[in-house]
Amino acid sequence: MRLARIPVSAVLMLFGLILQVSVFGRLQLPGATPDILLLVVVGLAMVYGPTGGCLVGFTAGLLADLAPPSDHAIGRYALVLCLMGYAAGLLRPDHGRQRSVASALLVVGAAAVASTLLYATVGALVGDTAARHVGLGGLVISALLYDLLLAPFVVPLVMLLGRRFGRDPVAAADDDESGPGLGLGSLARYRTTREVSSGPGYRKRRVPGFARRP
Repeated sequence: MRLARIPVSAVLMLFGLILQVSVFGRLQLPGATPDILLLVVVGLAMVYGPTGGCLVGFTAGLLADLAPPSDHAIGRYALVLCLMGYAAGLLRPDHGRQRSVASALLVVGAAAVASTLLYATVGALVGDTAARHVGLGGLVISALLYDLLLAPFVVPLVMLLGRRFGRDPVAAADDDESGPGLGLGSLARYRTTREVSSGPGYRKRRVPGFARRP
């Protein structure tokens, strides 16, 4: 992942963790707790791709595992968000720009269901039976509902900030053809044009005002 993406990712993850623990974790809503960190990871993964999404997901999950009042094994949520970030990154749109709201909501809905089931499965493997007492079906439905309600407010903003503040300066100069100076792509096209124009078969023209040397 590019170094320019680390600061904006860190700020978004910390802000999402604070909201999830200090605000939504204290609302005592029925079923699951709204997963702001999952929405942040999905939004960044759809901008950064699978590798960046995997790294962001693992870091965000590890922060949630260590933050109080965490009562589960360390690494459990990191594994879940790591896989969700990688999967969401595979569905990254062209240039990290989501053209359809429905497709973004579909990704969020699939991630909400998959993360809840995966979290419960890993918990069952390590002996955590809390999901059985609450009801796995209720957890899945409530997590899907809460995340879909929050997704239109969180995911587009996260993607916008990820694109704007996580751009690499060299890549940005290469993509911006209208800006001052030559980007790498423009320089490559200029050199190719020179090679073609000076290659064999090219007819040189005499410029008026300049005499040819003997």
